[in-house]
Amino acid sequence: MKPGLFELLLLGSLAALGNILGGLILFPSEIYRKLKPFLTYILALSAGFMISVIFVEILPKVDALRKQTDEITFSPMVLLLAGYMATQFFEHTIAPHFHLGEEVTGENLISTKTAYTAIAGLTVHTFFDGVSISAASALDYKAGLLVFIAVFMHKIPEGFTVASIVLAAGKSHREILIFTGIIGLTTFLGVITFSFLGSENVNSISLALPFASGITLYVAASDLIPEINHHGGKNPMVSLAVFAGVGMFFMLHALLHSIL
Repeated sequence: MKPGLFELLLLGSLAALGNILGGLILFPSEIYRKLKPFLTYILALSAGFMISVIFVEILPKVDALRKQTDEITFSPMVLLLAGYMATQFFEHTIAPHFHLGEEVTGENLISTKTAYTAIAGLTVHTFFDGVSISAASALDYKAGLLVFIAVFMHKIPEGFTVASIVLAAGKSHREILIFTGIIGLTTFLGVITFSFLGSENVNSISLALPFASGITLYVAASDLIPEINHHGGKNPMVSLAVFAGVGMFFMLHALLHSIL
């Protein structure tokens, strides 16, 4: 069973909304102060869940799908590596980006050019967030939902990060809405693009999904985990939240398997 176009559009819209909600956290200062301590735990849960989805749900299915086709395709692990290294290239070579939770004052802590370049780098992986939702949904409903949950869990911290970059460049709340909307839109476009161009093509799925998974793996293992370790300090509960994210994946995996 696969989700229809309307359901895909709904998932893409909800993922995009997560980015905007993350930016809105910075508007009322009292809400920001209350929620900021929980962002590290949200990131930790998200990282554990995302890594589990990739290795337990997605890669085995992609490998099985590749073996069913007659045409020669790249190994899923090679494509996973390609997606991982592409993210390193865009995020830390072309567009080194800000880290979650750094200064959020209105002072010009970074230049406008740096802020825009960082946001441009983030749009690369937000687009492939959408591609991964659509491509996983093309496999089956359960895979699509699990990938959507993994994506949505880091959307609010991601929107918060973009808002931090915008404010650190001395911009206003209006710009926060604009740029969190842009990165949300790129996720939605990723869903739409793959839905129309590749969702019915087995080879497209077997190519796009592991590449997008490599990007997701980079976000989880090389972006989120270092942030978790940095902001969590010596608090073991933050590290345990990563394992809780893994546990949450297996519980949802079992639940979805029983009802779908």
